[in-house]
Amino acid sequence: MNIRTGDRVIVIAGNDRGETGKVVWVSADSERVIVEGIRRVKRHMKNRPGVMTPGGIIEKSAPVHVSNVALVDRNDRPTRVRHERQSDGAKARVAVTTGEIIEKSKE
Repeated sequence: MNIRTGDRVIVIAGNDRGETGKVVWVSADSERVIVEGIRRVKRHMKNRPGVMTPGGIIEKSAPVHVSNVALVDRNDRPTRVRHERQSDGAKARVAVTTGEIIEKSKE
């Protein structure tokens, strides 16, 4: 998957279209991500005294399919991701629009 935890993404489809946020959680098997502040849902939680969680209506972010978000480049525009091997043998994620290295991994 091209999106990883900590990436800044923009929502390109759905009710939150145009909103940006940081990826908090990624599930590769279900191809879903949780972006902070995006797709806020309300959950009614029961009071659990043993765990010290209060009851009430809690608002939290729900998962979004990875096809509905795009990585944001340095110009705050959506971009695709290309994987390249660098001259030193390391793999790197590169933004297609700017050609800038997003992340370099040692392998």
